Amino acid sequence: MRKAPLHPLTWWIWSFAVAISVARINAPIFAIASVGVVGVIVYVFREDAPWGKSFTWTLKLAAWILLIRTFIAITIGIPIPGTTIFTLPRIPLPSWMPGVRIGGAVTLERLSSVISEGLIICAIIVIFGAAASLTSPHRLLRVLPVYMYEFGVSVVISTTILPQLVTSFSRIRMAQRLRGQSTKGFASYRRVAIPLLEESLARSLDLAAAMDSRGYGISRKRSRYRPITWKSVDTAIVATGLIVMGLS
Repeated sequence: MRKAPLHPLTWWIWSFAVAISVARINAPIFAIASVGVVGVIVYVFREDAPWGKSFTWTLKLAAWILLIRTFIAITIGIPIPGTTIFTLPRIPLPSWMPGVRIGGAVTLERLSSVISEGLIICAIIVIFGAAASLTSPHRLLRVLPVYMYEFGVSVVISTTILPQLVTSFSRIRMAQRLRGQSTKGFASYRRVAIPLLEESLARSLDLAAAMDSRGYGISRKRSRYRPITWKSVDTAIVATGLIVMGLS
């Protein structure tokens, strides 16, 4: 028997509370633990829908952000004295850029600081990515106040573009394999980028246009058809997030 879905605001409120806790505690161990808990929750509660498959891509995006940020930070920035791990070739800079260096000694303190900050940033990204993968954007739109018309259209576009990216990526890669094209290496991703972004954005805009053509936002009275109710399990989940935020 299929479980009744939770209220669309439940995971968003919970994610906001956990993200605030991660930012306030500012500890990489807590950030990693939060990502682990979020991963388990997504595995248990996500639906077999396009938005439910976006969490894996959120993890990959966070990993790339961490790698790129770490690379830039150890090659460009203000040096932090400490235990030297290795030394990069240094590029001289003009006199009007004091304190900034490209290359030079990479210390343990600098590397640990960069990784700690990157883990916290990526953890917050993953937490909100989990909320997006656990919540149907269409059900989320139904519970928004009717006077938030323009904001509701923006929510539809923003919350559907990542799931559409995942679905379109799988379809384009399958089409490449059927045509006998190679799907390995960086060159294969370059062939996917333009049609992927174009199709995903077009589908999100089509959904927003369909809402507009059906009169969304014109009537100031909310329809009573199949209202989404707030249940006790929603209260329990939100309470756990608020408790964690209160203890942080």
